[in-house]
Amino acid sequence: MDMKTPTSVFDYAPAPESRSVVDIAPSYGLFIDGEFTEAADGKVFKTVSPSTEEVLSEVARAGAEDVDRAVKAARRAFVKWSALPGSERAKYLFRIARIIQERSRELAVLETLDNGKPIKETRDADLPLVAAHFFYYAGWADKLDHAGFGRRTTDGHSGANPRPLGVAGQVIPWNFPLLMLAWKIAPALATGNTVVLKPAETTPLSALFFADICRQAGLPKGVVNILTGYGDAGAALVEHPDVDKVAFTGSTNVGKAIARSVAGTSKKVTLELGGKGANIVFDDAPIDQAVEGIVTGIFFNQGQVCCAGSRLLVQESIQDELLDSLKRRLSTLRLGDPLDKNTDIGAINSAEQLARITALTETGEAEGAERWSAPCELPSAGYWFAPTLFTNVTQAHTIARDEIFGPVLSVLSFRTPDEAVAKANNSQYGLSAGIWTEKGSRILSVASKLRAGVVWANTFNKFDPTSPFGGYKESGFGREGGRHGLEGYLDV
Repeated sequence: MDMKTPTSVFDYAPAPESRSVVDIAPSYGLFIDGEFTEAADGKVFKTVSPSTEEVLSEVARAGAEDVDRAVKAARRAFVKWSALPGSERAKYLFRIARIIQERSRELAVLETLDNGKPIKETRDADLPLVAAHFFYYAGWADKLDHAGFGRRTTDGHSGANPRPLGVAGQVIPWNFPLLMLAWKIAPALATGNTVVLKPAETTPLSALFFADICRQAGLPKGVVNILTGYGDAGAALVEHPDVDKVAFTGSTNVGKAIARSVAGTSKKVTLELGGKGANIVFDDAPIDQAVEGIVTGIFFNQGQVCCAGSRLLVQESIQDELLDSLKRRLSTLRLGDPLDKNTDIGAINSAEQLARITALTETGEAEGAERWSAPCELPSAGYWFAPTLFTNVTQAHTIARDEIFGPVLSVLSFRTPDEAVAKANNSQYGLSAGIWTEKGSRILSVASKLRAGVVWANTFNKFDPTSPFGGYKESGFGREGGRHGLEGYLDV
């Protein structure tokens, strides 16, 4: 259903994207050594569409024996793959990137069905970025000696000889299934490593379609292996003794467990974990532009974004004006069928995630924050949550400290730039922040004091494969993207 705005007499006609562009099989196996295969114990699980709760497919559930098979396949493939010249590896990555572009409409519909996010996000944000990451890292594959890793010799030449690590075990979340896959697999392959990747259990389909793309591109068997399954499969992959590199994106609690499990081993690790990003709006900011940035910051992908701007810090003198404008804007957002091209707010990814969002917002109300939700009718089937903001929030409130991972914004105020910085940094996380002001000097001054891996100025949630991404504190360590993203997959 749509959110209605009383100021408009016009209504959008439905504009649904066709489901016929994607052919989902009734069942899928694990992708090991270039072939689809059943789990060793025959276990399966179902993946459902969050917007309708319909079963999309049945998927093999990997266990420890399957993890071992996949790691062995990756180890065998590593010998030849790592010996290829970078220019040859690049050809495969370029080919994968072009196939992703050719199949982008199909993949966008698939991602929307399995994840619940609006088609305009999968079509216009996710898929172009997925292809861009493969194109970008394809370009690096034959230039690793010039990436700046290692020392210069006395005659000025690079003494670097960066080498691949071996088998990369990669575990990705459900909020950007295909994009997180690209962030992990593209740099791993460019640097000469082989991969065993486990997608989230609620969004396994796009990774399985990517396995088909690997075959279509002629990628040698065993270079990429996809294991669908639950957390036990992820744990078995992380703990496998023949995995040389662990890359994880997901919750801070799981990240801490991974850090403990690999401590004392020779495994290299990158962790991209939770966030509680501050979006700081100063009194000289253009209000309408800032409102759009706030909406993008917290309601993109239903707020299920690790770097979401979930804490709005607004200068006291403009707080009332900004909130009035923000509430007006939220009342025009359209919530409903994610396959409709007019939809702004899609479904929450799972019943479990919806329960978490609901519980945390109830805690916010119980602790005295004032809740406002955009007026809208929620569909009867599926997992839905109306865009919500809280005012009268203090730094002591649970909703100002804990990552909600949903379409919920906590609003705090400040008087001076120093107070804004202090409040922004008062978090166990340090992944992202935003600054809204017309003064360039203020942007540079404030940005330099923020303990956040990514700071956006007069924009939010802008991503580029050439730019490194990662956090401080409990938001993890290591960087993905850019030249920096190569280092985690190299012995330098």
